Amino acid sequence: MTRKYFGTDGIRGRVGDYPITPDFVLKLGWAAGRVLAGNNGGKVLIGKDTRISGYMFESALEAGLSAAGVDIHLLGPMPTPGVAYLTRTQFAQGGIVISASHNPYHDNGIKFFSGKGTKLPDDIEQAIEAELDRDMVCKCNDSASLGKAERLDDAAGRYIEFCKSTFPTGMDLKGVKIVVDCANGATYHIAPKVFAELGATVFAIGDKPDGININEACGSTHMELLQENVKKYQADIGIALDGDGDRVMMVDGQGALVDGDELLYVIAMHRHQNNLLEGGVVGTLMTNLGLEHALQELNIDFQRASVGDRYVMECLRKDNWQLGGESSGHIICLDRTTTGDGIVSALQVLAAMRENEKSLRDLLSGMHKYPQTLLNVRLKEKMDVMGQDLVKEAVRSAESQLANNGRVLLRPSGTEPLIRVMVEGRDEGLVNAVAQELVNVVQSCLSA
Repeated sequence: MTRKYFGTDGIRGRVGDYPITPDFVLKLGWAAGRVLAGNNGGKVLIGKDTRISGYMFESALEAGLSAAGVDIHLLGPMPTPGVAYLTRTQFAQGGIVISASHNPYHDNGIKFFSGKGTKLPDDIEQAIEAELDRDMVCKCNDSASLGKAERLDDAAGRYIEFCKSTFPTGMDLKGVKIVVDCANGATYHIAPKVFAELGATVFAIGDKPDGININEACGSTHMELLQENVKKYQADIGIALDGDGDRVMMVDGQGALVDGDELLYVIAMHRHQNNLLEGGVVGTLMTNLGLEHALQELNIDFQRASVGDRYVMECLRKDNWQLGGESSGHIICLDRTTTGDGIVSALQVLAAMRENEKSLRDLLSGMHKYPQTLLNVRLKEKMDVMGQDLVKEAVRSAESQLANNGRVLLRPSGTEPLIRVMVEGRDEGLVNAVAQELVNVVQSCLSA
């Protein structure tokens, strides 16, 4: 489907640059209300992260939805997965999140959930875009038909209780020291309480949002702060969330980084150990080969989807599997919730640690990440580089050199005029050499 506004995860951009403007978001609220609730009214939930522009876009969406005759329940600051959960449990026709995830404060975006708490299918996004091309009119000509707005009581508390319910009954976190980095984002008032109420000793950082410090030198995209604090407090584990709370990265007790591939391995191994893993595991084209080989050792099936949680979810649903994720820490546990959830994913890792009475580093002893090199080649103009005979031959040669101990991936960037060259394998020297050879061939084709 060719989308005019929607990307792989809603609509996103710099605040003030079209379409991330108040007038467009007003009409987007109206269009979404007409599609999600139809002519029968209903209600839509709105949550947001902590960006200063969230106030403006919340008001714009509220006005647009009201004009479409839809009632609005405002959640205030709420993680993206929290909006998904509450949309489902409140039996709403849809949920909207105002967030640009891990981007800096000057960006923002609008994401949608269906009444089932899942990302919108293509046909619904298409229908919303079709409405955006129509003239905006209020529902009927009767003001009595307009939608009303109200705050949902204790939205944060409801989501906190849900998160805790995904942790094994009868198990607690007493004696565990955790540093939680909330990225000055939507989890600042939720994540520390979840872990503390389960018994952990919690040291919270990145929990003082001011509207512009979201993701600034903190959170899952800037792990140095968490590493420093894990060592400072001599914690057992560090948990870093992103601005809207759907991703998680960790730091072990020694201060070493633990990425999404490694967390996915721990969760998969624990589910497999307890005969609770239905089907296999879905990763992406960028998932480290070390995870694939580690899962093979456990006789767990593995598939790769295109990059993006949307495609991981599609692959899971196609085969009726339950567990998948990305290296960036976007992990989906469909046996616990309907979308990627950083807090819930972290709790699954902590459950594996508690049940096995092992540290996170010890749980990772069965997985060895392969060295991976990612190089970018900038394009001056649009060109089918991968279709060039020289490039095809170079890829075949690279794959032959790596044999079964490595992997090659060339793909165009979805956001920039770049060709991304990725090579990974057991031998770091060979990996670096092969990657540079491929870059040289791509550049020679561009020069020619």
